[in-house]
Amino acid sequence: MTKITIIGGGLAGSEAAWQAAQSGLEVKLYEMRPSTPTGAHLSGDLAELVCSNSLGSNLPDRASGVLKNELRHLNSMLLECAEASALPAGAALAVDREAFARLVTEKIQNHPNIEIIREEVTEIPQTPVIIASGPLTSERLSKSIASLSGEDHLFFFDAIAPIVHAESINMEIAFRASRYGKGDQDEGDYINCPFTKDEYYAFVHALQSAERIELRSFEDAIRAGVKAGQFFEGCLPVEVIAERGTDSLAFGPMRPVGLRDPRTGKRPYAIVQLRQDNLAGSLYNLVGFQTNLKFSEQKRVLGMIPGLEKAEFERFGQMHRNTFIASPKLLRPTLQHITRDDLFFAGQITGVEGYMGNIATGLLAGINAARMIGGKGLLTLPNETMLGALCHYITNASLKDFQPMKANFGILPALTLEKKIGKRERGQLYADRASITLENYLEQND
Repeated sequence: MTKITIIGGGLAGSEAAWQAAQSGLEVKLYEMRPSTPTGAHLSGDLAELVCSNSLGSNLPDRASGVLKNELRHLNSMLLECAEASALPAGAALAVDREAFARLVTEKIQNHPNIEIIREEVTEIPQTPVIIASGPLTSERLSKSIASLSGEDHLFFFDAIAPIVHAESINMEIAFRASRYGKGDQDEGDYINCPFTKDEYYAFVHALQSAERIELRSFEDAIRAGVKAGQFFEGCLPVEVIAERGTDSLAFGPMRPVGLRDPRTGKRPYAIVQLRQDNLAGSLYNLVGFQTNLKFSEQKRVLGMIPGLEKAEFERFGQMHRNTFIASPKLLRPTLQHITRDDLFFAGQITGVEGYMGNIATGLLAGINAARMIGGKGLLTLPNETMLGALCHYITNASLKDFQPMKANFGILPALTLEKKIGKRERGQLYADRASITLENYLEQND
C-alpha cells in the first residue's frame, strides 16, 4: 500500500487524511498537539475550532451554502461531523466545538488506513506529503517551508472572541431572537443584548481607551518584518473597529437590523449577539467580538454590555499570529507546490480563510494526492464552482496585496444577465450554475 504523510491535524489535515485513506493510501497523520502546544488550542483533539463555532450560512443561495453543497457532493467527512454536532443557529451551521472535534478524532482514529503520530515535524519529507499545519505552524517547520520556497512568509494577527456562561447573562435585559425571525419559531437561536444610544457611545468610548495586551509573544513575527497591528480585515478586534469611527460597530458586528427589543417594541440603537457554543447550552460566545484587550479590561468593558453586567467568562478573547504562504507564486490550482508534484498544501496556510474553505482545500488536496500517486489526472475544479474559484484566487491573486479569502460570490465569474435582479435571486443563480458545473466536471473526470 502506498504511503503519504500529512502534517497537521486541523480541519484541512483531518479531511485530507480521510480522503486519502478512503482512496486506499496508507496515511501517517502528524499532529504535534498536545505535547507541543500552539498557544491558541486547548486540547489535543483533531479539528479543534479555535475561534468561532459557526461554519457559516447554510442557505443554498449564500456563498458559504454553495461551498457546503459542493462538499456534500464530494463526500466531506468533516461536514458530516459538523451536521451531526450542530447547534441551533438560525440559518447558519454552528457546532458544539468539543463534540465536533471528538467525533472527527474518533473517525480518524478508527480508520484502518490512518495512523496518528503525535510528534512535531520539523522538516518537509522527501516523500508524498500534504502540509496542512495551519496558521500556527511551528517555527522549525516554517523555516523548512521558507527554505524550500525561497519566499518570505506573510503574516497577520487574528483574534478570538470571549465565551460566557449562559446562567450569568441577565435575561431581564437580554432577549432571545434571530434576525428577521429566522431560526427557532418560539424563541430564536441567539441571545441579544440591546443598547440605547447613550449606552452604545459610552461602550465605544470605553473600548477606544481600554488597555490592550502587548504583542510580545509575536516578536518572532515582528523580526520577520511584520508590524504589530497588522490584522486580517475579516477578523478585526472590536477595539480596532471602534478606532475607525464611533459608529463603525453599529454598522458592523453590532448592527441591530432585523431585531426588536421586546421591552420597548422598538429596534435597539445597537446590539451584541451571543451564539450557543456547546450542546448543553451552558456557554455562549460573543458574535464578532474578537479582542486583544487585557483580561481585566475585558471584564470591565464587556461588563458594560446590557445584560452582561455580571457575566462569568469561560474564556477571554485573545490574539494569535496566523501564517500563510505566498500561494500566488508557490502553488498550482491543484494545490501542488510549483517545484514538487508530490508536495501539496491545504488549509489556512494557503491563504484560504474560513472553516469551510479549510475543509474544502483539505478535501481537494487529499483527493489530488491520491490521484497523483495512482497515476490519474489531477482535479482543477472549474472557476464557476466555489471551491474552484477559491483555489484560482489563492494561486492567481496579486501578491502585492494578497489577503486570506473566504467563500464569496465576488470571486466567481460574473453572471450574464439580461435584466437587473435581487441579491437572493442572483445568489441562487450562482448556486445553480456551480452545482451543474461541478456535476458535469466530475462526470468527465471520474
